[in-house]
Amino acid sequence: MSPRCPKEGLAEAGLGVRRRHLLGSKAEAHGIPWGGGGRGEVAMSGLGRLFGRGKKEKGPTPEEAIQKLKETEKILIKKQEFLEQKIEQELQAAKKHGTKNKRAALQALRRKKRLEQQLAQTDGTLSTLEFQREAIENATTNAEVLRTMELAAQGLKKAYQDMDIDKVDELMADITEQQEVAQQISDAISRPVGFGDDVDEDELLEELEELEQEELARELLHVGDEEEEPPVTLPSAPSTHLPAEPAPKADEDEAELKQLAEWVS
Repeated sequence: MSPRCPKEGLAEAGLGVRRRHLLGSKAEAHGIPWGGGGRGEVAMSGLGRLFGRGKKEKGPTPEEAIQKLKETEKILIKKQEFLEQKIEQELQAAKKHGTKNKRAALQALRRKKRLEQQLAQTDGTLSTLEFQREAIENATTNAEVLRTMELAAQGLKKAYQDMDIDKVDELMADITEQQEVAQQISDAISRPVGFGDDVDEDELLEELEELEQEELARELLHVGDEEEEPPVTLPSAPSTHLPAEPAPKADEDEAELKQLAEWVS
């Protein structure tokens, strides 16, 4: 490397002074103290906050956190399967060597123990991740339920904002009164007009009872006077003789045979 020229060093030093002077002017314009040493560091941190370098990053949403947890759980499950396969392989290797190669068998058992420890750690980590995911899911569900309940409460409040309990009572009283008036009108319309008003209901009932008693007495007088039924006549036996039955065919054949024998003799 070639040695630097003194003039170049002076130029860079002057540039640095001008740069610090410019930063100091901007800092003082924004009310930030500027100076050497610790004061300069405070000014630089203030400028960092001013230009947004000190802003904190926004955290993940619950959905993003749940998705990330699920992805990590899948990775750990694959690791569990891999460790289980390795443990089985080391166990088979230890059985294979047995007493023939004791050193190799012991090494296989040591590797198996280490793998079992890793598997137990993986199981614990997976359980923790599952617990966190379930907690976030429950919190998300509860938050959604609360928002829904809040909206329902606002809707209910808006529905009843124009209602007054006194007005409701007055309205129900008016409805009851109108129903009574309607019933009275119906009764008045259905009542007969111009006839039947001077008839006593009790007299009609007494007359009906007398008619029933007369009908009952008449039925009792006619009991036993019913006409007897005429006797049943049977048809007379026939007077003519029945025709005789025809002679059997066997007798006819025998008579013909006798006639034939007499003719031959």
